[in-house]
Amino acid sequence: MKFGTKTIHAGVHPDPETGAIMTPIYQTSTYVQRSPGDHRGYEYSRTHNPTRTQLQDSLAALENGKHGLAFASGMAATDAIVKLLQPGDEVISTNDLYGGSYRIFTKVFAPLGIKFHFVPMHDMTAVREKVTERTKLIWVETPTNPLLNVIDIEAAATVAKEAGALLVVDNTFATPYLQTPLDLGADMVVHSLTKYMGGHSDVVMGAIIVKDDELHERLRFLQNACGGTPGPQDCFLVLRGIKTLHLRMQRHCENGRAIAEFLKSHPKVEKVYWPGFAEHPNHDIAAKQMNDFGGMISFVLQGDRKEDAIAVLEKLELFALAESLGGVESLCGHPATMTHASIPAEERRKAGLSDSLIRLSVGIEDVEDLIDDLRQAIGQEVTEELAVAGR
Repeated sequence: MKFGTKTIHAGVHPDPETGAIMTPIYQTSTYVQRSPGDHRGYEYSRTHNPTRTQLQDSLAALENGKHGLAFASGMAATDAIVKLLQPGDEVISTNDLYGGSYRIFTKVFAPLGIKFHFVPMHDMTAVREKVTERTKLIWVETPTNPLLNVIDIEAAATVAKEAGALLVVDNTFATPYLQTPLDLGADMVVHSLTKYMGGHSDVVMGAIIVKDDELHERLRFLQNACGGTPGPQDCFLVLRGIKTLHLRMQRHCENGRAIAEFLKSHPKVEKVYWPGFAEHPNHDIAAKQMNDFGGMISFVLQGDRKEDAIAVLEKLELFALAESLGGVESLCGHPATMTHASIPAEERRKAGLSDSLIRLSVGIEDVEDLIDDLRQAIGQEVTEELAVAGR
């Protein structure tokens, strides 16, 4: 099946009891058994739930994997992955990553004896320099949050294989519509389904997708034993969101391109981070491993002053100032005080994340209205040249 067909059909099937075309919400905690141990594949809903099963099968199909595992949040999925490790093991992670991932690595698992190295991954030199016999996991986020750095997944997979380590790719920003890391050599794909996959800002959930049976069994044990599982209502909502993923992502990409070009031409904007620009670092890698460049954009105003960025965020009307991303509605945020506040300021600046950076999650509204909103918030006389560039 082509991707758009997969989003609607792969992994799901009509209810065998009623013929319902939509997966029912199996709002139950337990299941009747004919005799002790003689059941229909379901015993207890922390372990299995039919609604969750179809979501997991759908996720596996979209990522070209074999097994999907859904969790109560993206952080619960991250927690399960790191629990594959033992004290003394080492992890190499990109230094430009979601603040919640940095927090759980440094505040939860580092005190338990797992060592983390945070390095730039625009090429693999810095990664190779940190590899030791204790390296067990390489953590890649691409495009990164919020600087949209692009990491070569195939190159990272080569380094991981040489080191005997597992490669994890956080595919939240791209989704399988734009890239499928398992096809490029990754061992695990992790998602915050809260974002683009759900797509409607109405559910919190995470997922891991793998090809390897043994790795799946280890993760499935942790999913059940630690209990970070989602409820059937949330699984239903993500299943519903997935059915329009391809249509939404196409519009996110189209709108993202128009807004990136508008911001780039704006005299009050100093720098725009968007992988679709030829001068963007590793644009050639993005063009090779991605199908398009997405709807996430970050930018800095002329003068790079935090107070100017805050003023713009307060003036935006259609772009809602809120945590999260990937919904149908456009959102804006200030990473230094919101999504990445848990990363020390020195570490943020070392990675290139300035205190004045604004991050946009471009929605699927009419792009002319979004550009008008940015224009009024940044403060700009409408000129014919900018109007053409923006529209």
